Amino acid sequence: MGGRWVDPQFELASVYIEQFNDNDIGKQRIEKYGLQTYSSVKEALTLGGKDLAVDGVVIIGEHGNYPKNEKGQTLYPRYKWFKEIVSVFEQSGRSVPVFNDKHLSTDWNECLEMVADSRRLGFPFYAGSSLPVTWRLPSIDMPYDTPLAESVCVAYGGVDSYDFHALETAQCMSERRRGGEVGIRNCQALRDEDCWNAIASRDSTSRLVVAALCRSHNLPVENGYPTAPITLDWARGALPTITGYFIEHLDGFRTAIFMTGIRDFNYAGLRSDTDEIIGCQMMLPMPGSSATTADFFNPLTMQVEQMVAAGKTSYPIDRTLLTSGMVIAGVESLHKAGAIIETPTMAIAYKAPRESVLWQQ
Repeated sequence: MGGRWVDPQFELASVYIEQFNDNDIGKQRIEKYGLQTYSSVKEALTLGGKDLAVDGVVIIGEHGNYPKNEKGQTLYPRYKWFKEIVSVFEQSGRSVPVFNDKHLSTDWNECLEMVADSRRLGFPFYAGSSLPVTWRLPSIDMPYDTPLAESVCVAYGGVDSYDFHALETAQCMSERRRGGEVGIRNCQALRDEDCWNAIASRDSTSRLVVAALCRSHNLPVENGYPTAPITLDWARGALPTITGYFIEHLDGFRTAIFMTGIRDFNYAGLRSDTDEIIGCQMMLPMPGSSATTADFFNPLTMQVEQMVAAGKTSYPIDRTLLTSGMVIAGVESLHKAGAIIETPTMAIAYKAPRESVLWQQ
């Protein structure tokens, strides 16, 4: 961080891992650092005693062998573990900050309940991924109170997984628009030719898709170099496999995300006053070879540490609540063959903090 090695502010008091597999690094880390493991969430939080005995909790529920529902969503135990944590808080008469990795749940009512529990018991609740806090190229933020008409993220990944990352990429910029966030009215999700037809029918979305693709470092090329101008027609031919979510907000604002095979996360937003496009790439130097490390986790870890130390979050949990709802609505639309899903209970209104949280060190 900032050109120097920074030691963690906290020690890992306890670890609970529900499942291990052959490639799991958990066992190696536990042995290397002499970590104390427990057989349940409650024991990990109480250190084997009766009452809460830690200063903060991190939930990472996105690995392991868990069942899928009829919509193809993996039923990770985030909500289950969260409720077990809340039970310990209630029994102990006190609570501590909690971080939940990625979206909250596959069930909207469970998402609402998690946020309501945090507010009822008064503990800081931070959730989401590294996308809002990682490096950006160029290193910009959306100017606060900018009049925006639409945001687009062109990214990659699967449904009920990296779609959440793409939505966070767009939302951390969109929420800074004039008037703040007001929640969403509906969502439609389309695939492949249907998705490209929908993009082509919307001039502003087409412009933003091209602008976002121009931020990418992973476009299909020959021998390492581009062979044609980046246009919508070119993209349609080069990236025929695509999944898109088209979201309408209650104030008329629009969000669209597109999962392709380009292997990075690229944002473009359209100003409604000047017709200017503001864009950048959220940089994720992915692990996978001896030359790369997942350094984008550094700013996320720092945000978690700062929450525990300061007793407050850098931005409201409402963002993750709303983006969790967007994922749920998108999955539902795909399950219903591209039907428009009305979202009357997703009127989640909030104001983003003025201070930027992107990683600039």
